[in-house]
Amino acid sequence: MKLFFFKNTLTSTRNLTLTLILSLTLLSCSSNELINLRVAKDRVKDYYESGKYDEELNKIYNEAKAQIEKIKIKDNSAAIFDVDDTALSNYEISKRLDYGYDFQIIQDWVMSAKLPAIKQTLEFYNYLKIKGVKLIFLTGRNIEEYDATYRNLIEQGYTDFDTLIVRSEQDRKLGAAQFKSQKRKELIQNGYEIIICVGDQWTDLEGDYTGIKVKLPNYLYETK
Repeated sequence: MKLFFFKNTLTSTRNLTLTLILSLTLLSCSSNELINLRVAKDRVKDYYESGKYDEELNKIYNEAKAQIEKIKIKDNSAAIFDVDDTALSNYEISKRLDYGYDFQIIQDWVMSAKLPAIKQTLEFYNYLKIKGVKLIFLTGRNIEEYDATYRNLIEQGYTDFDTLIVRSEQDRKLGAAQFKSQKRKELIQNGYEIIICVGDQWTDLEGDYTGIKVKLPNYLYETK
């Protein structure tokens, strides 16, 4: 299948490149032509609201559980979770923006600490917690967003995690994959054994020390 997409690249103060992906798998296998942007947005909306997104998440996490069952959990076994569109959902604000992007509106949304939990992720998180796995959040959000992020996670049911890692001032210029790979290495150096890494972006899973890679679907944007 050939993949076609509309994209709008913006560089925010997070120094991340955001590519809005509106139709990654929205064309037929035989089509070589772009489709109307409105049609692409409607198909994205249908994917998220018709139950297809939930079905895909259920399948992914069931497969992840099957992999975890094969692993001997140790005292230092750790799971890494991304935050945005992995633990907490941005779909509401994306839909409000007609699947576009406005940095200030997104920033206000993050600072509101009102993002809802993605229920399948929360269930998997609790599954790992029962097994005694150390739970760590590693996000590309910045240090000034730490308090809102921490509060949002706790209020949505993500309790008892070991740590929440955000970008420091020194980390701002790092690409997403480099930043997260570097932080995972530091966690290993601090004695953790990462057995699984969960994220909605491939940059969440690139590099060393990921363990099992769990890639969640995201047809709203892509980070570099």
